[in-house]
Amino acid sequence: MSVRPTAFTNVRIVDPASGYDGPGAVIVTEGVIADVARGGGLGALSPDIQVIDGAGQALLPGLVDIRVKTGEPGAETKETLKSAALAAAAGGVTSIVLQPDTDPVIDEASVVDFILRRARDIKLVNVYPAGAATRGAAGQRMAEIGLMAEAGCLYITDADRPIVDSRVFRRVLSYAKSFGVLVAHRPADPWLSAGAAASEGEFAGRMGLPSVPAIAEKIMLERDLALVELTGARLIVDQVTTAAALESLKRGLDRGLPVVATTSINHLSFNEIDIGDYRTFCKVEPPLRSEDDRQAVIEAVASGLIQIVVSAHAPAPAEDKRLPYDEAAPGAVGLQTLLPALLAFHHEGRIPLIDLIRAVTSAPADLLGLAAGRIAKGAPADLVLCDLSAPVIIDADKLISKSKNSPFDGRRLQGQVLRTLVDGRTVYQA
Repeated sequence: MSVRPTAFTNVRIVDPASGYDGPGAVIVTEGVIADVARGGGLGALSPDIQVIDGAGQALLPGLVDIRVKTGEPGAETKETLKSAALAAAAGGVTSIVLQPDTDPVIDEASVVDFILRRARDIKLVNVYPAGAATRGAAGQRMAEIGLMAEAGCLYITDADRPIVDSRVFRRVLSYAKSFGVLVAHRPADPWLSAGAAASEGEFAGRMGLPSVPAIAEKIMLERDLALVELTGARLIVDQVTTAAALESLKRGLDRGLPVVATTSINHLSFNEIDIGDYRTFCKVEPPLRSEDDRQAVIEAVASGLIQIVVSAHAPAPAEDKRLPYDEAAPGAVGLQTLLPALLAFHHEGRIPLIDLIRAVTSAPADLLGLAAGRIAKGAPADLVLCDLSAPVIIDADKLISKSKNSPFDGRRLQGQVLRTLVDGRTVYQA
């Protein structure tokens, strides 16, 4: 079924890929952007074109979220691919990369193919799998990296499980480099992190929570950077959350290592004190850090030291969260709250709007070799029309995700998605 050509007029185009933030108009035809008029209108339009007057609202590239968990396959009560895709569309996220720690684990080409076929059947947002770096994401034997890359996985990772054995991780990096495949790895010393529910410090001590020192992140990152230097492989540092690790990251980048770092919207928005009276919705992995660490991470995003922000969407049903804090499942849903939570730093004047949007559009798209993440002639028509200033009070019960575990529950934010397009199709409209 062909989609009628659409023109977005009278919009504020925010396109980090070109550095443009200003008035303009866009025509979408046959799933791609057919024309972009910066600074003015499109002139006379054919009567068969549907015209949408943006009334000065922002037109953004669709968001690209490279760290999303679902429960499918294996734990559909948490989240299905369809419920995640619906939540993504409502949040202006048009491309998601699924983590491989499902059941079965995405550690061979057939499971990659299953995910891609399911996504095509759902026909909502673009869904890409990440493949496991090791068999069963167990950190012991390498998975079929080359075959999974051929099948369509965008990078390899063991998700929340650090690969402890340095010899195994060296092999993974070397093998991935030979296929030109990106590797993502969470820096966390496993012995210091074992059993931790919070970040070590005065607050965790007063709360009586088992904790992990911030240095655990730096220790593992230093090892990973040394192995990157040895192998020459490209590495995504998966969620930097501490000031100490940022120092190591900067030194590695200054040495020219092929490394890109991400952080999560949770670690930008909350600190350890937000745990409050044992709020399990604020139990995430890695745990929330000190306010000094949070401020350091915000500055790293502002400076470009951290290039990508992720939702770290990790659904957990109520029965897994309504437990004593140290027994509750970690994780938070974030697909619908990523954009308004990110816009808080624009409204506070902390980070320019175009830099914030770059961290969730062109930066992740360029890293993964996707054509998305930009408003340019010939690019996929993955777009978001957004009222940047509209007040939004987050009600976790009204989120589309099957699980409602949002730390933003009750928080007042600004930024409402009005319409989301994927390949020129409207997949969400407020």
